[in-house]
Amino acid sequence: MTPSLPYPDLLQYATMAVVVFGAAIAQGVGGVGFAMFAAPVAAMFFPQLAPGPLLTLGGCISLLTALRERAAIDWPAVSYALAGRALGTLIAIYAMTRFAPQALGVLFACLILAAVGISAAGLRFSATPGRVSGAGVASGIMGTMTSVGAPPIAIVMQHAAPPRLRATLGMVLFLGSIFSLAMLALANRYTAYHAGLALSLAPFLLAGFAVSNRLRHRLPARAVRGVLLAVCALGALGVLAKAFWGG
Repeated sequence: MTPSLPYPDLLQYATMAVVVFGAAIAQGVGGVGFAMFAAPVAAMFFPQLAPGPLLTLGGCISLLTALRERAAIDWPAVSYALAGRALGTLIAIYAMTRFAPQALGVLFACLILAAVGISAAGLRFSATPGRVSGAGVASGIMGTMTSVGAPPIAIVMQHAAPPRLRATLGMVLFLGSIFSLAMLALANRYTAYHAGLALSLAPFLLAGFAVSNRLRHRLPARAVRGVLLAVCALGALGVLAKAFWGG
């Protein structure tokens, strides 16, 4: 059972709105970053946002990102990633009902930080079906437990052209979030309270995405890759913060 959570006061809600707005800009520009920016704040200050409301909002902006550049979607990669994500989601739900999520969160965060370090060192990963599927498993576990599900897939696809990366990752995260939310609801960890909170913050999400439309063409591919690696590291640190904060 999910414990009763308090409704935010005006200051808390305003802070949530600012976080959602900024995270939406990051997502719209790089194709990744919404939960990575928002989840660390939620883990420490707004536990009612994670994972359900952030998954809801993240799924919405991921769909917008994918539709904006839908011609660039790599559908085979989407299918491989979703197959893995479905398995990862089921593993996460089982772990959330049987084991402490903190230990798993720490493990996956450490793996992401290692992957970021390897990527920053200049090594390249080819996005083979097996690697994309494996990244999907990790994404399903992390996304369902913490709302941060993008880094594993983003690492594997980091050398794709920015439009392909944004559109493909957006579609994976959107479809994956639907399954994650359905499983969370069945486990009574996503309720009308969480859905209502997400809906109330949706206008700030849309505003941030609109701002990103003016920024995304001004950044070269090299800059997008650098931002991608940075937000992946931030996401991992956010997962660690959530685990050690006791979220």
